[in-house]
Amino acid sequence: MAAFRSWIVAAGVCAAIGLTGGAVEAATRYPLTIKNCGAEVRFEKAPARAVGLGQNSAEILLLLGLEDRMAGTAFWPSKVMPQLAEANSKVKLLTVEFPTFESILAENPDFVAAALPSLVGPDSKVAKREDFEKVGVPTYLSPSTCLSTKDVKDQYGSRSELWNMDLLYREIDQLSQIFDVADRGQALIADFKAREAALRSTVASDGKTLSYVFWFSSPSPTADAYLGGKNSASGFIADVLGGRNAISAEAEWPTLGWESIIASDPDVIVVASLDRNRWELDKPEAKIEFLNTDPAVSQIAAVRNKALVVMDGQAMNPTVRTIYGAEQVAAQLKALGLLR
Repeated sequence: MAAFRSWIVAAGVCAAIGLTGGAVEAATRYPLTIKNCGAEVRFEKAPARAVGLGQNSAEILLLLGLEDRMAGTAFWPSKVMPQLAEANSKVKLLTVEFPTFESILAENPDFVAAALPSLVGPDSKVAKREDFEKVGVPTYLSPSTCLSTKDVKDQYGSRSELWNMDLLYREIDQLSQIFDVADRGQALIADFKAREAALRSTVASDGKTLSYVFWFSSPSPTADAYLGGKNSASGFIADVLGGRNAISAEAEWPTLGWESIIASDPDVIVVASLDRNRWELDKPEAKIEFLNTDPAVSQIAAVRNKALVVMDGQAMNPTVRTIYGAEQVAAQLKALGLLR
């Protein structure tokens, strides 16, 4: 199982044995047809020159040990996860921004996996699925973000139900089938399930239900803040830690003024750490300085009690990073004595 992440083999395979009784996943039989986001996608054989559009899609392929079958990646809001840096260095980076359709086709791809509809969707700036179909390139869109997924209510990504890892597991399972590495997919899923179970065993030290606000960023201190919505991946993190999201908006990324955030009076504020350089408040230290120095905002319970924690901003999206982000938050809250 060359190039498959050794830490997944060590942790995930052991967990998989415990969860599945040691069953070995069958090899993929081609042609394979996958139902994905309202479309049926057919594969005659395992891809050999895949392109990962969007960080989540690229990192799933890398976690599955498929760097030797990747022709390129594009659209990276954050740096690659440290444990994947070596594998990622072997894959051509087309651009950290939106690529052009022509630049993707120049790599002669035989498969494109996309993390967002804005990369491969009906209103995409890059290309539509049918554009790839016309040149014989099958595509796959993340079930967590595609518009036809029943849990996504409108074009802005609002959710009527809390996001959970099931959609991510479907994505990992289907991608591993497409590439005929089902064992690796099941090992990765088992690893995530074990991590989630461990997190759900944590409880607040005082027995209360902690309320959270997840602050992604803001253009300026006076501007509305981009927050993780009630049923978003951020809401999932609050839930997995035995708490609740203090933000009740169903939009995936609601923007709220600080008067509304103050009124929610969260017990914990989670600030995103972003590698991009768009706004000063992308930096976690800038966010924390504002929280501590603004006369009104500094009176929020979370600020007064110094319950401010930092998390990878990409983990606030429904991605493979979400569970790692929850672990980041849990570790800091345990150090603060708020979780045990």
